[in-house]
Amino acid sequence: MAEKCVLAYSGGLDTSVAIRWIADTYNVDVIAVAIDVGEERDYEGIRAKGEKVGAIESIVVDAKQEFFDEYITRAIAANLTYERKYVAFTALARPLLAQEQVRIARERGASLLAHGCTGKGNDQVRFEVTYAALAPQMRVIAPAREWNMTREEEIDYANEHNIPVPVGRKSPYSTDTNMWGRSIECGSIEDPSLEAPEDAWEWTVSPMEAPDEPRYVTIGFESGLPVSLDGEAMGGVELVGALNSIGGEHGVGRVNMMENRLVGIKSRELYECPAATIILEAHRDLESLVLDRETAHFKQHLELKWSEMIYYGLWFTPLRVALDAFMSETQKPVSGEVTVKLYKGRAEAVARKSDQSLYDFSLATYGDADVFDQSSSRGFIEIFGLPAKVVSMVRGLPE
Repeated sequence: MAEKCVLAYSGGLDTSVAIRWIADTYNVDVIAVAIDVGEERDYEGIRAKGEKVGAIESIVVDAKQEFFDEYITRAIAANLTYERKYVAFTALARPLLAQEQVRIARERGASLLAHGCTGKGNDQVRFEVTYAALAPQMRVIAPAREWNMTREEEIDYANEHNIPVPVGRKSPYSTDTNMWGRSIECGSIEDPSLEAPEDAWEWTVSPMEAPDEPRYVTIGFESGLPVSLDGEAMGGVELVGALNSIGGEHGVGRVNMMENRLVGIKSRELYECPAATIILEAHRDLESLVLDRETAHFKQHLELKWSEMIYYGLWFTPLRVALDAFMSETQKPVSGEVTVKLYKGRAEAVARKSDQSLYDFSLATYGDADVFDQSSSRGFIEIFGLPAKVVSMVRGLPE
């Protein structure tokens, strides 16, 4: 009986070719596993194509709710953003995809795991670090890292073996999508000196073509979780979908950046993430209203570390769990509503309210209601500045 290999299957070029290539090269039975994390795609068609290409079994797992409940909620709590721009939606989903692969491999008695990632990207690390954490005894096949074919050669291979792929020479973009965002790579995008081609964008209209009137959306939070839109209670998956649509209509969520990949190279990346952009803008704004200064400032340092860990694929690690405990504690007072203005590609929090607000009008105002004792400031400044004063008296001014 041939060994079994469970392949993370997207239905795209790389993994469609991989089914046939793995079976022929390693003489194993391939089980294709596609994980639905909110891509709004024809998963029945993907499942059927997996079998047509040569998988002995093609499986689709609906993981949308789990992705929101276990991953996106934590990303919101930590304001997940890599290098100040990328909400790292692809990195966020990879541990879940790999975890489902391992589960099915155990159920089917498979001894091999495979993915379609190249040897130049980040995803190979994310998949294989997760495999190592959850199933260290299983062997890993990385065909795109082994076959050394160019993208054009992959297309030729697919045509020679009657493998249907949703890509052609005239539109060679490689995309990855889940409910938290969409990425676009390859083609002319690889030349950072060129403006991103307009046909690369699908979720968002050009900000120049967005409506001339702004759209206001109000997001309600309970303990850091988005729970309502414009006063209507809404589940997380539904809310994200609604904001992707609304934000996309106003050109919100486009990211065009030079990114430092984990493997050490720079790459030009395009992302579309309307819902994530809006929700994180609202969440950060609400935190600024309800978190005390020391917690808010310290949290920013840990957010940077958390974001790097997710980007690097270190989800199943003790440090991520420990950081989550801190993030969870900070979210207890993060309840309230934030109104975000969407206009010509921008998402700006313009109003907020919360029963947990630390804003005190009588302390902040310069009007007649002012109760702040300004005479106390002189003594405060003298004590606060005392270390700098002493150093200057002893050593002089720093050069």
